[in-house]
Amino acid sequence: MLSGLYLKLALAGVLAASVLGVYAYVNGLKADLATSEANNVKLEQSIEQQQEVIKQFQADMKAKEIVNSQLRNKIKQQEKQKDNLVKKFEKTKKDGTKRDIGKSSVKKPGRVKKVINKGTRDAYRCIAIASGAPLTESEINATKKSETNSQCSDIANPNYVPN
Repeated sequence: MLSGLYLKLALAGVLAASVLGVYAYVNGLKADLATSEANNVKLEQSIEQQQEVIKQFQADMKAKEIVNSQLRNKIKQQEKQKDNLVKKFEKTKKDGTKRDIGKSSVKKPGRVKKVINKGTRDAYRCIAIASGAPLTESEINATKKSETNSQCSDIANPNYVPN
């Protein structure tokens, strides 16, 4: 009978140890689950932050593309203006020879002086307008070529349409 009691005590001890082991294991799993849930919350927050950064980056790239496009257009306009200016100085006369300002200034110094002075005034006005000076009424209302700024009519005379 004593051995039956020991056997029952041993079984009760094994059962109690098993229950305590399962309880400790379940509590460990609960702690691991709580840690995993906290990590998931942090991961979700960092994913949201990364998505916001990506959206901002994409918006910045679109803005950069727009600015680059505007700059390319401005460069094209300036290249056209430069080409027009070069054409003015490299004009060929009716006889096929190129214009020589030096020879012209010897033959007609008054006329060349007048042309150079007007061109210089117009160029200075172009710089002033490009620097932010407001347009005058006569510049805005210019409709004839003789009324326009010969150096930068595109910015100095916005209402002038060449024929």
